[in-house]
Amino acid sequence: MAPDTDDLAGPTRREYVKYGGAVLGGGLFAGCAGGDESTPTESSTETETESTTTATRTAEDRSYSVSMEPVGEVTFESVPETWVPYSGDYADMAVALGRADGITGIGGADRYYTYVYDELPGVSVDRDRIEEHPEVRTKEQFYALDSDVHLYDPEMLKNWFDWEQSDVDEIAENVGPFVGNLIFRRSDDWHDYRFYTLYEAFEKMATLFQERERYEAFAALHDEFIASIQQRLPPADERPDVFLTYEGTNSPETFSPYRLNDRGTSKKQWRDLGVTDALSGTDIENLSTTNRGEFDYENLLEIDPEVILVRGHERKSATEFRETVLAYMEDHPVGSELRAVQNGRVYRGGYLYQGPIHNLFLTERAAKQLYPETFGDVTGDEELFDRQAVADIVTGAF
Repeated sequence: MAPDTDDLAGPTRREYVKYGGAVLGGGLFAGCAGGDESTPTESSTETETESTTTATRTAEDRSYSVSMEPVGEVTFESVPETWVPYSGDYADMAVALGRADGITGIGGADRYYTYVYDELPGVSVDRDRIEEHPEVRTKEQFYALDSDVHLYDPEMLKNWFDWEQSDVDEIAENVGPFVGNLIFRRSDDWHDYRFYTLYEAFEKMATLFQERERYEAFAALHDEFIASIQQRLPPADERPDVFLTYEGTNSPETFSPYRLNDRGTSKKQWRDLGVTDALSGTDIENLSTTNRGEFDYENLLEIDPEVILVRGHERKSATEFRETVLAYMEDHPVGSELRAVQNGRVYRGGYLYQGPIHNLFLTERAAKQLYPETFGDVTGDEELFDRQAVADIVTGAF
């Protein structure tokens, strides 16, 4: 249930966000009455009518809409000031658009990697605020945070956290609307509506926050960066076949498979770098809500990929990963037979939830992992994109 409120005392910030200038206008008109109980004159009535019309027209002129599946079109009377995302991809989009100050919490703080912002001068997000509300998944939490907009796919809430449509409708009506689409993978049966690429979703967020210029600057920088990387790639037949997996322990014994042909945003860097899926031609399915299959070392040895990418270790540096996970695999009686292990080509596999800033860093890292002869060693300091240029867009200095 919603907590008790004392909003009967007057218009709240929520009402202003919803109705825009009309609430402000109503407050001004009440002030003009000033305790005079006499009947308004014809002149004052005409003035009041004209002011009301002007305020209404102003609110209408300021309103705009965002349309994104599965919710569809949502109309805003003013730009949302506070927001809560489920995951790091949408959080990163909002930060990229210069809206970091508005975050109130997140659905999963453990998978929102903010350390990349340390390399961008003047860019930061309040990690303390995020850690105060690190798993926002219940109606009570949504009421407590009272955010202007929720960057969640409501179908995800229904399928992962047992929400009903009535719960979604209640929060959208009483707190703030939902705008979001689960985009990191495309293998969940319940997701039978449109998917978006990373930059398609990013563009929706730019419309939501009315930050078109920042979005266009980011898109141009991204396109130039990807083109510069792709121009230096070796021929297709010289690129490695890659096995992408999840295993979060330092001593892995089994591996959950990901398919690179799943066009989710969490695999964007691998597609941009033109790698071959080591599982290509097999009937092995992508990790999803319903598929929780795992490989052991014997299964993996049958595929014997050139490169193994292991997710679940993003709090480690490249060196720390090699000294723990790779070292364990090198000492394993079967794992040590894998050519990727023998050649030291086992790396961190990147984030599940990546936004546009994350993607730049992850693509740079992936290029070094896959093509060190061209782009430098993954443990090195060579930079493949301009950090200051990214920071300038975020801070508005572009």
